[in-house]
Amino acid sequence: MKLEGSRQLVRIFVGEQDRWQGRPLYEAIVDEARALGLAGATVFKGVMGYGAKAHVHTAKLLELSYDMPMVVEIVDRAPKVAKLLPRLKAMVADGLVTIEKARVIVYRADKATPRSRSRPR
Repeated sequence: MKLEGSRQLVRIFVGEQDRWQGRPLYEAIVDEARALGLAGATVFKGVMGYGAKAHVHTAKLLELSYDMPMVVEIVDRAPKVAKLLPRLKAMVADGLVTIEKARVIVYRADKATPRSRSRPR
């Protein structure tokens, strides 16, 4: 897939304990992006953060360390991103979704690496 050029970056901020249909929300978002054929998704776990409720989540506070910030990033063409947005609006009850312009310089995979790894369910 050729992805180089002007694209969109979707960034989704949620909590580690947020759920969608009984599953971790960040996992459900990645699976949804994959099902829609988006180029890729990456999840980052934050070490500290707060959101609209101004509750600080940090590993330093034991009572809040169970719900660390999670960020999902997805980059693709605008039409593909547009297909994901209604799903995100339904899935993200508590969080933040942003879209930014991104310029993709390189997007490729080693041909020796398997293209897909199925996750056990």
